[in-house]
Amino acid sequence: MNAASLQNRIENVDRSVTRLLAKHSLTLLRISVGIVFVWFGALKFFPGMSPAEPLIRQSITFLPMDLFLPFLAAMEVFIGICYIVGGRMQRLGVILMLGQMAGAMSPLVLRPDLIWSQFPFVWTLEGQYVFKDIVLISVALVIGATVRGGGLIASPVMLKESLKRGTQEFKALIIGK
Repeated sequence: MNAASLQNRIENVDRSVTRLLAKHSLTLLRISVGIVFVWFGALKFFPGMSPAEPLIRQSITFLPMDLFLPFLAAMEVFIGICYIVGGRMQRLGVILMLGQMAGAMSPLVLRPDLIWSQFPFVWTLEGQYVFKDIVLISVALVIGATVRGGGLIASPVMLKESLKRGTQEFKALIIGK
């Protein structure tokens, strides 16, 4: 096998993997974030089970915890279900999640002493827990961008060529038929 043949095989494998990722990765992202929200939310129904509970109790001191924690638990489980079910429920899940994330990141403002060991570079463990929510916010934005049927295209060149040839081939490219 010569170098050109090996390079051609590698390119073919790379294209196949890229098409596979474009076809399934958004679904996997949506379902996995749904599972995380169902799981983390469910833990909040049981006092002392959620590792986030102490941070919540110390940060949101202006709300009655006996009402707020079950509400937050139900909201997070519902957000997770919205993502897992998909379809039209995704839009509601995205909206609710962005609101929930504002609350989840509120300790940055309400209790920075719990978030920073040395401002602005050294997080506490709780701070890392809060800060990683920017990834979940990005997930919500990506999923929100696809709610109306958008998706990932494996090859921009294929998209451009398909658009030149017409709508039927574009549909075939997206659907995979």
